[in-house]
Amino acid sequence: MSDADQTEITTEMDADRADEDDGDRLELAARAELLEAETKRLQSEYTRARQSQYRRTATGLALVGVLTGLAGLLFPDARTVLFTLAAVGLFGGVLTYYVTPETFVAAGVGERIYAAMATNEAAIANELGLTDDRIYLPTGSAGEIRLYVPQRTTDELPNMAERSGPIVTDPDHRGLILEPTGAGLFESFERSLSGELATVPEPLATQLTDGLVEQFELADSAESDVDAANGRVTVAIVDSAFGAVGRFDHPIASFLAVGFGTGLKRPIRLEVAAGDDRSDWLVTCRWDIDADESN
Repeated sequence: MSDADQTEITTEMDADRADEDDGDRLELAARAELLEAETKRLQSEYTRARQSQYRRTATGLALVGVLTGLAGLLFPDARTVLFTLAAVGLFGGVLTYYVTPETFVAAGVGERIYAAMATNEAAIANELGLTDDRIYLPTGSAGEIRLYVPQRTTDELPNMAERSGPIVTDPDHRGLILEPTGAGLFESFERSLSGELATVPEPLATQLTDGLVEQFELADSAESDVDAANGRVTVAIVDSAFGAVGRFDHPIASFLAVGFGTGLKRPIRLEVAAGDDRSDWLVTCRWDIDADESN
């Protein structure tokens, strides 16, 4: 076989491979488009299902209100009570209908967003040779809290009024000062409170755990064990919506630390450990006790 024939055969083979590669790319592109379309369809169905659930609840409340109002017309002796119940049902139905969210973000989406942030911040802390200490410090400004990750465990805590971060290189204070993941969550939680934020450990723990489970649905359950005399609260977490709570500045642990730091106006040292038979994770917040408090 001559060199020209061999060259021609090689060229044809290369062309065939190129055609196959183009075909593979087109097939992959088509599959990607199908997957994207299917994902959008599933998201739309999920949103419609959740909205339908809200609207069915609104319809049920309104129906109860109407029926109770009609009963009030038929039974004069109980008219005051029945009309009151009717008003509550109708108001609840209208309110539920109009506060139905337009969009829903699946927990898995939020978890993946947080996971990237946690990986990056943990890598930065590791590269800087920082400790595993996680200390949430009040800044003294309108309840602001910052996460401080020191280079040495023995370091004294910095005066947050004089620090902005994110990297602290003073001789006495080296480390990271970051905006906590739980800061925004806590702001939303505090705005939703019907009363004042508690400033005593036990009622404060109740408020915060209720917020985690009832308001944000970040966990299936959160049970607190308060030891105020020794400056400790441990919260047992079951079924975290954002995965492993032991990761860097996890939203659940961060929310609790920010909440206790704000309510007690103390630096909070955070510890997270694997749970026992009754829980998945144990989140412990510690603070220093004044001499007069220990007596």
